[in-house]
Amino acid sequence: MNRNDLRRVDLNLLVIFETLMFEKNLTRAAEKLFLGQPAVSAALGRLRDLFDDPLLVRNGRGFEPTARALAILKELQPAMDTISGAVSRAREFNPATNRDTFRIGLSDDAEFGLFPALLNQIREEAPEVVIVVRRVNFLLMSSMLASGEISVGVSYTTELPANAKRRKLREMKVKVLRGDDRPGALALDEYCSRPHALVSFSGDLCGNIDNDLARLERSRRVVLAVPQFSGLRSIIAGTEMLATVPDFAAAALIEGTSLRADDPPFELVNSDLSMVWSGVTDNDPAERWLRSKIVEFMGEPGA
Repeated sequence: MNRNDLRRVDLNLLVIFETLMFEKNLTRAAEKLFLGQPAVSAALGRLRDLFDDPLLVRNGRGFEPTARALAILKELQPAMDTISGAVSRAREFNPATNRDTFRIGLSDDAEFGLFPALLNQIREEAPEVVIVVRRVNFLLMSSMLASGEISVGVSYTTELPANAKRRKLREMKVKVLRGDDRPGALALDEYCSRPHALVSFSGDLCGNIDNDLARLERSRRVVLAVPQFSGLRSIIAGTEMLATVPDFAAAALIEGTSLRADDPPFELVNSDLSMVWSGVTDNDPAERWLRSKIVEFMGEPGA
């Protein structure tokens, strides 16, 4: 196909194709693209004609991409990234008048402890923009960046898509949240013997803290797992229960309460809170502005 032949190809079809490959579901693809399902179904028919392939075939209640569809996606994505980047670089950004929608992925601790100050600043500088926050963790970050569900994410991260970029925001130090009125700091024996609550996205009853304790041949007694940090404030108050949380979440949890936050009575291997973003938006002026605000309000104080 030469350049003149490309005039017959609707770029919107390629965007729909990419979304269908990730979602594997016409309804979800339609919702993400803000289109009706009949429009997505019609687009799939045109794509099948264009590529002379079924592209998606039914597998039980869902659909699976054909081998040719996956091969096309592998070739198409870098080209679409390049086009998106070229278009975005040509765009000016004025936060005072901009009406973009920013899609940010945040871990629960970052949303609870760091996002309010960031949001206040965004609302002050860019009052017309729309913010959509999605919950992420190290397991979800890669897929949500790759599918375009978010353009930037803040969390502890591990593996990332090949075109993703990462910047460390801060070292995740921890504090021990407590609601009792006993004087003095916690000793290790007391820390291990008292009941513990933890925040668990998946419902697991152990985490990095338990790995640190295991290196000392010690363990703690976890009696409660909750899905969000906000619930700890009322759960811990007036009880013997402890919760070991990131320092920035602890600061938000104890504000205006009788709770206190102590240093842990043992050495921990600290992890990093990072900002990651898609290479597609690396040079987008609006996304660059958003990332600068994230660094300013979610990064290490004074850094």
